[in-house]
Amino acid sequence: MFVMESGTGTRLGAHPDKKGCHFGVWASGARMVELCLYDEAEQEVARLALPRTRGQHHYGYVPGVKAGQRYGYRIYGEAQPGLLFDPQKLLIDPYAQALSRPLIWNDEAYEGDSADMIPKCIVVDDRFDWQGVTKPDHKESDLVLYEAHVRGMTMLHPEVPEAQRGTYLGMCHPQVIEHLQQLGITAVQLLPVAANMAEPRLQGMGLTNYWGYNPIAFFAPEPRYAVQESVTEFKTMVRELHRAGIEVILDVVYNHTAEAGADGPMLSFKGFDNAGYYGFEQGPHGPDYQRHLNVTGCGNSFNLDHPNTLRLVLDALRYWVTEMQVDGFRFDLAVTLAREANEFEPMGAFFKAMMGDPVLSQVRLIAEPWDVGPFGYRLGQFPSQWHETNDRYRDTVRAFWRGDSGRMGEFATRLLGSRDLFPKGWRSPFSSVNYLCYHDGFTLEDLVSYNQRHNQANGEENRDGHSHNLSNNHGVEGPTLDPRVSSLRQQQKRNLIATLLLSQGVPHFLGGDEMGRSQLGNNNAYCQDNHISWLNWQLAPDDEKLLTFTRQMMKLRAESQVFSNLRLRGESWFGEPADPHQVAWYHPDGHILSESDWAAPMAQAFALDVGWHEGEGERWLLLFNASDYDIQFRLPSPGIGMEWIQVIDTATNDGLPFLPDDIKRQVAVGRAHALKLLSRRRESGAPLVPAVLE
Repeated sequence: MFVMESGTGTRLGAHPDKKGCHFGVWASGARMVELCLYDEAEQEVARLALPRTRGQHHYGYVPGVKAGQRYGYRIYGEAQPGLLFDPQKLLIDPYAQALSRPLIWNDEAYEGDSADMIPKCIVVDDRFDWQGVTKPDHKESDLVLYEAHVRGMTMLHPEVPEAQRGTYLGMCHPQVIEHLQQLGITAVQLLPVAANMAEPRLQGMGLTNYWGYNPIAFFAPEPRYAVQESVTEFKTMVRELHRAGIEVILDVVYNHTAEAGADGPMLSFKGFDNAGYYGFEQGPHGPDYQRHLNVTGCGNSFNLDHPNTLRLVLDALRYWVTEMQVDGFRFDLAVTLAREANEFEPMGAFFKAMMGDPVLSQVRLIAEPWDVGPFGYRLGQFPSQWHETNDRYRDTVRAFWRGDSGRMGEFATRLLGSRDLFPKGWRSPFSSVNYLCYHDGFTLEDLVSYNQRHNQANGEENRDGHSHNLSNNHGVEGPTLDPRVSSLRQQQKRNLIATLLLSQGVPHFLGGDEMGRSQLGNNNAYCQDNHISWLNWQLAPDDEKLLTFTRQMMKLRAESQVFSNLRLRGESWFGEPADPHQVAWYHPDGHILSESDWAAPMAQAFALDVGWHEGEGERWLLLFNASDYDIQFRLPSPGIGMEWIQVIDTATNDGLPFLPDDIKRQVAVGRAHALKLLSRRRESGAPLVPAVLE
C-alpha cells in the first residue's frame, strides 16, 4: 500500500533514496498532477496526487518506492489557451531515465484511456561500476568520427552472439571494438539512442523510424537496443568503448518530438505544457495554438526559447555526460535550438547556457548547421568552440572527383580547412567536420554506382530523399559485372577516402563505407530496419582491399603532423610550433598557380606541396587529377640532397601495402581520375615518412 507524502525534494524526475522516492514534474496551469504506480506486469497499483507545488512545479514523496518501480502521470485542469489537459492520457515523465518497453503506436490502444499503449517510466538507481575506466579525451587533431547505428552495426555480425545483435552490448562486443581500433577510429557517433516512436503513418505501412529521429523521452535509452536493462547496458557499452580509447558522441534530437502537430498524439510534453514546450505560428491576436511551428519538417518545433524547455534540454545533456559518461553531442537541425522569436540568434540563450555550463562547455559539440525554417542555413555561424558538419566540403569533393569543371579552387579551399567558412583568428580548422557521406544520403559505394536515388521501398513513390547527389554510376546504374566499370568505381572510392583523410579538419566516416556497404541506391533509408540499412560483414575481395586501403590511410593521417594538424603562418592558437608549415600550389607544368589558373573553367589537375619546406622535416606532394586523361606533372625541387618518393597512387594501390617507389626524374605521371602522394627523403637514407610507409 503506497501513500503520498509532501517530502522535501524539489528536483524534477524520479529520485530514489534509502526509504522511498521523490517525484517532481513541471505542469503549467494544472489543477492536479496524479502519479500512477504500476507493478512489473504493468498493472496499476496506486494513484496518488502530488501534494506540493512551487510555481508550476509539482512534487511529492512516496515511501517504499525503490529502483525498478514503474510509473506514469495523469494531468487534470481546466481548458486554457494552448494547454491540453486530458486525464485519460497516461503521460511519460519528461525526465524519465528508463522506459519499460518500446513505444509503438497503436490506434485502438490509444483511444480512450491510453495506459495500455504507453510504456511505463522506471525509477532508476544510478549506481554503476565504471571499473576505473575514464574518458579518452583525445586531442582535436586525433579525432576521427565513425557514424554508426547501434542496431544496424551488429545485426549481421557473425561473431556477435545472436541475443546481443543490434544492442548496446553488441556495439561493444570485442570483435566490433577490434574492427574500430584496427581502422583507427577515435570516436563513434551514434544515431539517436534516446527513446523514440515511429510515426503512425510508417506504422500503418509496416515500416518504422529506423534512424530514431522522433524522440519522446530525452533521458531514457531506447529499450529496443537492450537485452534486458537499457541503462546498465548503455553504460557498459560506453565503459568498454572508453576502455578501448574510443569516445562516444550521441546524435541528439531536441528540435522536435514524436507528438507531431495539433492532430498528433498526446504522449508526454503536450499533456504537461503544450504551450511552453512547443512553438506556434503567430495569429492576429498572438500564438495560434492550432498551428504548431514547424521549422523542422517533422510536424512541430521544440521551443527552447521557453526557460523550462531550455532547462529540460540542459538537464538531459548534463545527465548523459555525467551519469552516462558520454563525450559529446551532434545536434540534429541545430539552428532550431537557437531560434528566438523564430529567428536564429548566434548569441542567444541556448549558446550562452552551453558556454556557461561547467560540464557542457567541456564536451564535444557538433552542429548540423541548418533547419528548414526561414533563413535556416547557418554554416560557419556557430560559436567558436563548436564543430559544424560541412556539407560544402561534401559537395565540393564529390563534384571535383566526379569530373565537374570549375571546382578546382573551391576543392583546394576545402582541403585546407574551409577557411572561407571558418576564418583564421576566430575558428580552428577543426571547426569543420569533413564528410563524404552521412546517414541521410548515398553510401560511398552507392555514390559511385548510381546516378539516381532508388527509394521505392520507402513507400513514397521514390519522391523522398535528395535528388541532387553529385553521384556518378560510371556507365552502369547499380551492380555490374563489367570489370572496367568496377575498377573505376573502386578507384574513385580510394580517391574520396584519401582526400577525406588528407584534408584539414575533423574527418567523419559513415559506418560501412570502409568496406563497400550499399543501400541498393536508397538515399533515405530512415524507415528501413532491414538488410538495406544493416552493415554487411561478409566482404567480397574488393571490399577487403578497400578496408585495407582505408586502414592504411587512417594510419598515415594519424602518424603525420601535417595532415592531422597543419599549422600555417598566421595560425595562433595554443600549441603552434615555432616553425610553421608552408603550402604551395603548382600547375602540372611546374609553375606556381596564378589567379587565372585557378579560374580556368576546364582545370582539373594541380599539385599541393605542403609541410616543412626548410630542413629535413616532413614534407608531402599531392598530385590531383580528376580529368579523363593521364597528365605529366613536373615536380618542384625537394631540396638539396633530397628526392621525392611515391607513396600512394589511387590508380594502383588497390589494397596492397603502401611501399614507397623511387621517382628517378623530376616528373611523375598523374593517372586519370587518380590521386598520387609523394614524400621527401634524403637521397641516400631512410624515408622521412611515418613508419606505416616503410
